[in-house]
Amino acid sequence: MFKKLINSQAKTITSAAIIIGALSLVSRFLGVFRDRVLASQFGAGDVLDAYYAAFRLPDLVYNLLILGAISAGVIPVFTALLDKKFDHKKEAWHFINSILNIAFVAIITVCVILFFSAPYLMPLITPGFSPEKMAVVIKLSKIMFLSPIFLGLSAILSSILQSYKRFFIYSLAPVFYNVGIIVGALYLVPYFGIYGLAWGVVLGSFMHMIIQLPATFFTGYRYKLVFGFRNKNVRKVGKLMIPRTLTLVINQVNFLITTIFASTLMAGSLAIYNLANNLQSFPLGIFGVSFAVAALPVLSSLAAGKKIDDFVATLSSTFRQILFFTVPISILLYVLRAQVVRVILGSGEFSWIDTRLTAAVLAIFALSLFAQGALPLIIRGFYALHNTKTPFFIGLIDLLVNLGCLFFFAWVFSFDNWFSFFTVAILKVPDLWHATDLRVLAMPLAISVSAVFNLFILMLALRKKIGRLDGRKMLDSSIRIIFSSLGAGLFAYYCLQLLDLFVMTETFLGIFLQGFVAGSVGLLGYWLLGYLLHMEEMAIFMASLQRKLFKNVKVIEDTSQEGTGA
Repeated sequence: MFKKLINSQAKTITSAAIIIGALSLVSRFLGVFRDRVLASQFGAGDVLDAYYAAFRLPDLVYNLLILGAISAGVIPVFTALLDKKFDHKKEAWHFINSILNIAFVAIITVCVILFFSAPYLMPLITPGFSPEKMAVVIKLSKIMFLSPIFLGLSAILSSILQSYKRFFIYSLAPVFYNVGIIVGALYLVPYFGIYGLAWGVVLGSFMHMIIQLPATFFTGYRYKLVFGFRNKNVRKVGKLMIPRTLTLVINQVNFLITTIFASTLMAGSLAIYNLANNLQSFPLGIFGVSFAVAALPVLSSLAAGKKIDDFVATLSSTFRQILFFTVPISILLYVLRAQVVRVILGSGEFSWIDTRLTAAVLAIFALSLFAQGALPLIIRGFYALHNTKTPFFIGLIDLLVNLGCLFFFAWVFSFDNWFSFFTVAILKVPDLWHATDLRVLAMPLAISVSAVFNLFILMLALRKKIGRLDGRKMLDSSIRIIFSSLGAGLFAYYCLQLLDLFVMTETFLGIFLQGFVAGSVGLLGYWLLGYLLHMEEMAIFMASLQRKLFKNVKVIEDTSQEGTGA
């Protein structure tokens, strides 16, 4: 049964997204539990500020050296080599081994350089930190430089599994990554102090890699020490990844600017921003990223076969499926933000002020959830067409938009006028006015505006490149989804008000019950309105879910028969 499970291939994008999304849900729940443990043990203060800041340089290594090559070049090129019309499997494995060896050497080299440079680079990233806080950040970063090595190798293995459409083990890897971090927080911190958190990240990275090895070998992969610098496919990845890497540089600059800005605010601002960002990443990972990852091999194959009509239809259908999930979730997340934050993070050292401010940041993120969810798909549409330059140039403009918005929201607007109206009317946190530095809200505002701008411009550019984007169908579905989502939000809101009369919200059980019931009513309302409006996306999802469930039942039955000799 186990071998059948890890070797099973997803037949459609939606069924693949269901696999990825289901395991992503497990991973995200573990991530929520991880954040609850961290918030409970340390609160939103100096310790978590240092922990999140320490990720910046190790994440920079992984994103620039590995993520760019994988998403922009390795999967599209490897998929083309595995196409049934070609007999290039030997060439495909030579290509993968070359990429793996080159990446390994590059990561080791860069990590060693940054390890010794950390004392000089970290003060540039967190200029507002005290010397004591800075020393902790530097030590944490040095330990975490082991994680890009394991994650880099793991990403190459992931590209093989994605190309073969074997998403089960690929989606299981993040679960083990979060388990490693939780083990660090619960069992290593008592022995190593805060540095146990860093060793937990290293452990999670190693587990992320090792869990994918058996499934990778089942595909037929065998390791060889080759580099293939002159290989045309390796060179093609090199050409494709340069603009993609530069695009990721832009993203990392955005993160660095956020870190620099947060370091100048009150203690805990960076922790609050990251905790809220992790909460909004929950639905993004389950729906936005899952569909985008599932779609890339299919889009790459269609682009390689010059099937533009099918390419447009696939992109349109996947885009609408992402909206089908992310729009109602964003509305419900906005309505239930206080309940979500308090239930997940509100314990131990995490104060009520921390809860209110995190909920306000989460509410702003929720407004752009649809854009952040759709961006991975549209960007991968360009990569499937072997076009990495357009996302780079648009990303460069988006960086300037983000910088302008951050400056505008943090300093140009009058805190005494505009922000007071915003916090009272929209976020309902007037009592925090004198208790904290509300400039932390400028960060999610800037990210949200730039995400919507980025999506809009990228879609215009993609439409220009391929001729059309099935715009009428997208618009029709979007109207139905928005209408149903707003209805769901109203259902949840009035249910929340009603429950407030009967439920004691001063207790964990009371606020959990209030949020759970109101959220469930909202989702049922969305489902009912979607059914009445004949949403195509709902029918597609239900059909794919049924096929997947029945298929899994059949696999279990077949395995049981094999075990009994039937």
